[in-house]
Amino acid sequence: MKYSNVTHFERELVQGFIHEPEHPNGNGLVITHGAGSNSDTTLLKSVAEAFAKSGVVTLRYDLPFRQQRPKGPPFPAQAERDREGLRRAVEALREIAGHRVFLGGHSYGGRQATMLAAEEPALADALLLLSYPLHPPHKPQAPRTGHFGSIQTPALFVHGTRDTFGSIEEMTAALALIPARTDLAAVEGAGHSLNPGVAAMCVQRLSVL
Repeated sequence: MKYSNVTHFERELVQGFIHEPEHPNGNGLVITHGAGSNSDTTLLKSVAEAFAKSGVVTLRYDLPFRQQRPKGPPFPAQAERDREGLRRAVEALREIAGHRVFLGGHSYGGRQATMLAAEEPALADALLLLSYPLHPPHKPQAPRTGHFGSIQTPALFVHGTRDTFGSIEEMTAALALIPARTDLAAVEGAGHSLNPGVAAMCVQRLSVL
């Protein structure tokens, strides 16, 4: 069932789809994708509809690297441009939502969201991180947590118990590095791709963070 009116949205470095709820509550969410996908994934659509059902206007956002080409991984040298796109997406949605704006993403998109939040603590009101890529698969010796100590934004991490990018135990230890409030929602049996069924739980857990 659809709980929102979905329209294409585009500005410089900002491209995606706005889910406008029937009864908006003034809050907004920018949600983006991982390295190998785009904003059209079933997971992001489910998250967007779940938040729209609760009154949150949501922007499913394609990162600049995906706007540039339809397939292929992001370019490490252009990660800063991806974060600039996220910043502009949050600013654009804040004009529409007017109250609190949340920022989140799946895997690579979530990592860039945390890095942006570490750089600009006042940009977003809370973070939603789906399958944060704590380290490359099966390589815990290469953690991606160097910026965690600078995150001042409350954050909800949603992570599968079978995610090869980081175990629940590793995630628990990593979140202790973040000075802001955090919540870790473990999804039993889920891998890195998660399941669209986590969407409703994301709404509930983020709302009380």
